[in-house]
Amino acid sequence: MTIPKFLENPIDPIRVEEKSISKLLQEMENTGYQGRKLGEVASIWKDMLGDDVTIMLGLSGAMVPAGMRRILSYLIENRYIDVLVSTGANLFHDMHESLGGKHYKGSHLSPDTELYKHGIDRIYDVFASEEEFRSSDRFAMDFANTLEDRPYSSREFLSELGKTLSKKGPCILSTAYKAGVPVFCPGIADSSIGIGLAVGRKSGKSKAVQIDTIKDVIETAEIVMASKSTGVIYLGGGLPKNFIQQTEVTSSIFGHDMGGHKYAIQLTTDNPVFGGLSGCTFEEAQSWGKISEKAKKAIAFCDITIGLPMVSHALIGMKRKKAPKFDFSNGAKII
Repeated sequence: MTIPKFLENPIDPIRVEEKSISKLLQEMENTGYQGRKLGEVASIWKDMLGDDVTIMLGLSGAMVPAGMRRILSYLIENRYIDVLVSTGANLFHDMHESLGGKHYKGSHLSPDTELYKHGIDRIYDVFASEEEFRSSDRFAMDFANTLEDRPYSSREFLSELGKTLSKKGPCILSTAYKAGVPVFCPGIADSSIGIGLAVGRKSGKSKAVQIDTIKDVIETAEIVMASKSTGVIYLGGGLPKNFIQQTEVTSSIFGHDMGGHKYAIQLTTDNPVFGGLSGCTFEEAQSWGKISEKAKKAIAFCDITIGLPMVSHALIGMKRKKAPKFDFSNGAKII
């Protein structure tokens, strides 16, 4: 009897025994549903590390308050990623903790009007002190006075901020500064960093720093054009995901059609049927030329605070084939 090609790969139930997280995720590739997808995400990330590829990570949501900060620093320090595009919120919370601020275990059942009276901000089941946050706002305002009076791309601004924070405490930005990993934040105004800069400008207490996000568009496209190929990792979706996706479109308009990202993985809880970018499939992105027709790709629909710790631990011990070094002295180049 001939076995149809559709029945060539049987499900292999997971055995409960002592094993590494890497081994567990390998076994999960032979199961079903989102467990299989999470295993595929880890496998594709490993493939990227073994290829000559520039790896770009998009970070959305509020992952730093949820305790993902050290994982992200680890990924940067070990060059498991080469470029970070983040929401402003994550970078503000990262700066906040570098300055000694904390996020606290709370409850989503807490009475929010009472929290407000006590100066407590809530992010689902995480609490923070509004007074502590305002201290970090003021730090951002004062930091502006250390800069030259000229426009800065968000990458340039955040590199200088990482340099300053390296004297305070370890964080994502200081790790990126030391590792030579560029950090972009096209939505920096939509954060408390933006609030701090706005207060400083309006009050006249700090320089009126100009953030040139269009330069970010140019530089990220130049990074793609200078790369042999690219791989993308999305933690959530939103602006960071689209900002990285559009590098392929921008590059093609610049006259360098890169053929789409060669690798693509994502962890998200958003559904594609509502039309939002956060849940958009990579197949849909192929219609735009953002993802290569032959790309290795996988989306695991799961909570990032569950998926990221598992996948990042599965990478422990992996050796990078080749991590790019960047030169931004005259446009973005790989040296």
